[in-house]
Amino acid sequence: MLRKNHVKRGVTKGRINMMSKQRAFRFGVIDESSLSREQWVQQAQKVEQLGYATFLIRDHFIQGDFNHQLAPTPAIMAAADATKELHIGSLVFSNDYRHPAMLAKEAATLDLLSGGRFELGIGAGWLKDEYEQTGIPFDPPAQRVARLQETLYILKGLFAEKPFTFSGSYYHISNLDSFPKPVQKPYPPLLIGAGAKRMLSLAAQEADIIGILPKALTNGTISDEPTERFATTIAQKVEWIRQAAGERFANLELSMVVSVHITHDRNQKAAEIIRQRDWGGITMREVLDMPSLLIGSVEQIIEKIQLLRERYALSYFVISDASLQAFAPVVSQLAGR
Repeated sequence: MLRKNHVKRGVTKGRINMMSKQRAFRFGVIDESSLSREQWVQQAQKVEQLGYATFLIRDHFIQGDFNHQLAPTPAIMAAADATKELHIGSLVFSNDYRHPAMLAKEAATLDLLSGGRFELGIGAGWLKDEYEQTGIPFDPPAQRVARLQETLYILKGLFAEKPFTFSGSYYHISNLDSFPKPVQKPYPPLLIGAGAKRMLSLAAQEADIIGILPKALTNGTISDEPTERFATTIAQKVEWIRQAAGERFANLELSMVVSVHITHDRNQKAAEIIRQRDWGGITMREVLDMPSLLIGSVEQIIEKIQLLRERYALSYFVISDASLQAFAPVVSQLAGR
């Protein structure tokens, strides 16, 4: 049975309280194009040079909608070796692809060898085609979420400075003193990607960073419904987080992967997106108001990002590497502010 007295991340002195002071902006890049060592290393170095805070990689076996990807753990280490201050991480590790004891060891090693620059992103897993092609059972959502909950407990226990024992419905650990321990204490920043209320509530109770996503569907895909991206929907998701987090909310960093469209004709771009996504029945205004779509000039995008922080407490924005250069002027004006 899952115990509740798990290891808690302490409130670091001086950490921003979002109820009284807004959290400083951070910007990250998720790589979707690097297929060789040279491309990967050069991309990481460019991300650092342009002032981004994080360089991230997904965790998939198949190409899917994201292009082919390198294995995350060695790729993250290579990016760390190629940079000096850039934080590197997963967005996100799929929980079902690794035993939590192995993930704890790999995460702590990444944190140690990077000098405390690793950020650990994890999710319950959602891509059914990938599960089927690899022979991994694609269990119902409730089981995958319950398994993730046990993993979070185990990770925090193994990151601690003493032997750890756990017996749950899915995992069993017996007096394991995992080595090495992470440099960042009590453990690297923990990001949980979530879209549905159950996952957002779990993230609110366990994570340091919450990546707000469209909800995963029971058929093993991510919802492409425009309503999942509406401003009102994001407001509801933030409220679920706030309710579940309680006093923790002040110390959470809220994040979102956003699409960047630099243009001087916002309405034309919004209409184009409606056609491309087959989002009939919604207005250009609804598209322009979507928090996950940054459409307009650099100045208009800066204004929208500031508004998103004010309205939804969103302060950490992740973009595709395809927009790395175009988005750099926004980063130079807002990062750390």
